[in-house]
Amino acid sequence: MKQLDPKAVWLFFISQFISVVPVAILGVFCGIFSELSAITNWGIGSFVLWITIGVVIILIIAFVIAKLSYHFYRYELTDIGFKKESGIIWKRYVTIPYDRIQNVDIYRGVIARILGLSDLQIHTAGVGGVAMGEGRLPGLSFSDADIIRDELINRSRQSRNGQGF
Repeated sequence: MKQLDPKAVWLFFISQFISVVPVAILGVFCGIFSELSAITNWGIGSFVLWITIGVVIILIIAFVIAKLSYHFYRYELTDIGFKKESGIIWKRYVTIPYDRIQNVDIYRGVIARILGLSDLQIHTAGVGGVAMGEGRLPGLSFSDADIIRDELINRSRQSRNGQGF
């Protein structure tokens, strides 16, 4: 099975960081209001130090999760369909038969473009679009995304026409 582009780690890191930051900010504000007496006892310098340590810990955790997400994200084009596995603790195994593939799109958001990455989305019959990332491959290089899209479209056409690979 193949892995995503190594730069996908940074894409995973940024998405982890973005999903954790609002919760962390809320926690900090709740902490500030509940610990006003501690701030006055510790002094503002100690409080800023603890906030900095908290941010560094969040960054480290987000990076570790991003590295593990990248490591366990794999895909493959087999004779029966597109296969994908992902997940750190809870593994998810997806197989999409080629005859169910309706369309394959490539998305390139701002951060992905900066990193030179693409997000491949496989739309399937009967689902009404991509169901919770069922056919999503984030973090592919531009060229890999184009190659995989073309291959999936060709295999989908062949499968519907009753031809083998």
